[in-house]
Amino acid sequence: MICVKPVIASSIPRTARGYVVSVKPPRVYEGKPTPRRYGVQKTFLYNQYTRMLEASDNSPIIFLQHTNFATQRLQKLRRDISDANAKFSVSLSSPTPSPVENSAPTLAVMRTSLFGVALRDFAPLDAEQAAQVAGLLKGGLAVLTLPSFNPPQLDAILRALDRSVPPKKPGLAQSAPIKPQDDPNFIPGRKMQRVKPILTPELVVMGALIERRVFGMEGVRDVSKLPTLDTLRAQIVGLLSSPAVQLAAILSEASGGKLARTLEGLKKGLEESQSAEASS
Repeated sequence: MICVKPVIASSIPRTARGYVVSVKPPRVYEGKPTPRRYGVQKTFLYNQYTRMLEASDNSPIIFLQHTNFATQRLQKLRRDISDANAKFSVSLSSPTPSPVENSAPTLAVMRTSLFGVALRDFAPLDAEQAAQVAGLLKGGLAVLTLPSFNPPQLDAILRALDRSVPPKKPGLAQSAPIKPQDDPNFIPGRKMQRVKPILTPELVVMGALIERRVFGMEGVRDVSKLPTLDTLRAQIVGLLSSPAVQLAAILSEASGGKLARTLEGLKKGLEESQSAEASS
């Protein structure tokens, strides 16, 4: 008689959990209600994500990939973001410095499956834009929402993120756990003391949704280097008003006793141009 060893749960290899944001149409199962009905908690999160997308016209959404973040480390990251926002102020070199709405940014860890459903159902974004956002998101997803679109404020917060969670150096891998046979103090038959591994948190800016436009990783950095809207308005006004300023300067130079010299110079210029045309 051949005995077959039963397969137990511990012998099944564990795989890493996948974080996928899918915007594909949902599957239709026989006997299941369409559209799908969620419970209280999932309905709350779905509505929260939908309101977040609706506010993206004025409140930029920064997509972050987080890895190996414990609860205490995540709380410290929120404090660092809040401190950077509190220290932020408009540069006094701005042509028209004005007070900034100093509302605190919000950092939230997302459920990727529900966020994908909210992203798919969000009507103002077409299927191509929703697919672009979904293509940017990999791994654990966290979302940083800003109160308003202010590039200097965004730049200050991005620099605070880099200081709080320095980028991982290339070639530096996580230390592997020590096997019992590799431990010189290991005694056969005695249970080895469990050592909790030290995890190094990682945070990567994957992209952003600003005024319903999708930006990649490099695009977010470029947007953060732009001046404020007040500065841009002042520059446009300066460009439009420069011809009028030049005309006023000419008229002021021609006032009083300088008027005769100005007209005489204009007369000589016309005579020279006429003589040049006649000789040609």
